[in-house]
Amino acid sequence: MADQQAPAETSLAVQENVPLAPYTTLGVGGPARWFVSAQTEAEVTSAVAFARERGLPLFVLGGGSNLLVSDAGFPGVVLHIGLRGVREEVDRGGDPVYVTAAAGESWDDLVQFTVDRDLQGMECLAGIPGTVGGTPVQNVGAYGQEIAQTLVSVRCFDTATNALVELTNADLGFGYRTSLLNGAERGRYIVLRVTFALRRCDGATVRPNLSYADLKRAFPEPARPTLIEVAETVRKIRRGKGMVVDAADPDSRSAGSFFRNPIVPADALRTVAEAAGLAESDVPHWPAADGQVKLPAAWLLERAGFVRGTVLGQAGISSKHTLALINRGGATQRDIAALREQIVAGVRQRFGVELEQEPVNVG
Repeated sequence: MADQQAPAETSLAVQENVPLAPYTTLGVGGPARWFVSAQTEAEVTSAVAFARERGLPLFVLGGGSNLLVSDAGFPGVVLHIGLRGVREEVDRGGDPVYVTAAAGESWDDLVQFTVDRDLQGMECLAGIPGTVGGTPVQNVGAYGQEIAQTLVSVRCFDTATNALVELTNADLGFGYRTSLLNGAERGRYIVLRVTFALRRCDGATVRPNLSYADLKRAFPEPARPTLIEVAETVRKIRRGKGMVVDAADPDSRSAGSFFRNPIVPADALRTVAEAAGLAESDVPHWPAADGQVKLPAAWLLERAGFVRGTVLGQAGISSKHTLALINRGGATQRDIAALREQIVAGVRQRFGVELEQEPVNVG
């Protein structure tokens, strides 16, 4: 981790009382008291200084795909990260290929950049909304891949030391949907750019990742799909679940999966099975660290009576994906929160399992 002096302060365009709902995929939330859109590292450091000098809280906004913003908005400074740029560097030996992307780049555009160049490692993460800077925060993953598998380093602004730092993969301490950035040091580091190590797909020793069941069904042996074909298939699967942002699809007005798959002690599996009237072997689960098990949150919701299409006022559950809570049109944060609380209480009462919200609460 190498510290560097932060860029000199620059002039800053600060807006007041900017509505945040349009900056989120869920489409709810009040205004930011102060709003800055940063296009350079210098503007990021200036925005931090602006907030600090006035004793204001700071929130860093990327693509807004994993947020639940309060109806009252945010009383401090919202820093919208707009840094752009992608570059590719080949290792002396030709493998791996390093791809570095600025935090404000569209994540799905970056995935397309890599598959167009036959670079393996991101193809299963296609169609995920949001920006590059948000992906290491919660170790974004889907369809058999996660950020931790390819991330090399993250360039950040350290608000505690007012310096630029490089955090390595090991520094970030990745876990299931967790990292240093949303754990022990939440709010300390502002991601500026991310570097990934990818491998050139040759169709023989380096192939697309087809470990996920949906992809195995889409490409049964002896199929040898290209990375582009895998990425497009993942997008098609996600689109069928309302998980690709599309103005024409009301089910996509969400924050993605609203609940994490809970990790519970192994003996809790018996309790869940008894509550469901099933044998333990019939309850879907996967092994987790320290002898625990991971349960599918969607299965728990459905068994507790919260099925696709459930409606509560202007909030609801997607008709395509049990875990997506949606804004049916004109919903408020309070509406979404009321549905969340009903679901959490219902699953707790039925199975004794506590669900955790995945989107970040703002304000």
